[in-house]
This record gives sequence, C-alpha cells and structure tokens, in this order.
Amino acid sequence: MTSVNYMNLKSRVQKQQKKKIRKIKFYHSFLTIVLLLCVFQISYSALLNLAKIVAYQAKIIKAQELKAQAQHRNENLKGEVQNFSSMYKVESIARNNLKMAAKDEILIIINQPAHAEKKIDTLPDNKVIRFLENFAQKFITDTGQEQNQQ
Repeated sequence: MTSVNYMNLKSRVQKQQKKKIRKIKFYHSFLTIVLLLCVFQISYSALLNLAKIVAYQAKIIKAQELKAQAQHRNENLKGEVQNFSSMYKVESIARNNLKMAAKDEILIIINQPAHAEKKIDTLPDNKVIRFLENFAQKFITDTGQEQNQQ
C-alpha cells in the first residue's frame, strides 16, 4: 500500500509542479506581452515627438523668415516716409498717381480708345460685336454725309 500511496503522492506532486510551472510560464508570458506593449508605446511616442519637433522647427524657420521680411519692409517704409515728407514729393504723387490738380489748375483726362477695343476682343462673341460696331460706324458716317449734303 505504501507503494500505491507513494505513486499517488508522486503523481500529485508532479501535477502540482506542472501547475506551478504553467502558472510561472503564463506569468512570464503575460509580463513579456506587457513589456512589449510598453516598449511599443514608448517608441511610438518618441517617433511622434520627433515628428512634432521637425514640424515645429520648420514653423520656427518660416516665422523667422517672415519676421526678417517684415523688418526689411518696415525699414523700406520708414525710408519712403522720410522721402515723402517734403511737400514737393507729396504734390508730385498727387498730380501723377492720384490725378489731382492745384487750386487754379484744370485737369484734363483723355481716355484712350485702344483700351476699349482690348476689352471687346476678350469677349466670347467678339465677331458679332465687331460687326455691329462696323455697321454702326457705316450708318453714322452715311447719315452724317447725307446731312452734310443737305
């Protein structure tokens, strides 16, 4: 009987040892999976941070370029203000660019007919419009000649 008990005890101990080994293997597997997930998360976060750093560096460079351009333009405008501080410069700008006249002057503006013809050429039905203009010109010149003859 002792041999049966011994065999039974031995098999029970082996089963318990196998259970412990399975638990330990499961525990190690679980810890390995958790560790891999943590490493993956850390790697992913590091890559995202590097991408953000690169993007922010590009934005900083662009902002510095815009700042330099704004400072350059500001200095140019300051120079222009100094140039236009005299009354003669302001008067020349008013006459040439703004079409203004002095107190006792009369301003005459002559419209250029070539500019009107360019607009007509850009229209989609410019052939019809040209025909109508030519017809109107002929009609005006014909009626004008008839009135002169009378």
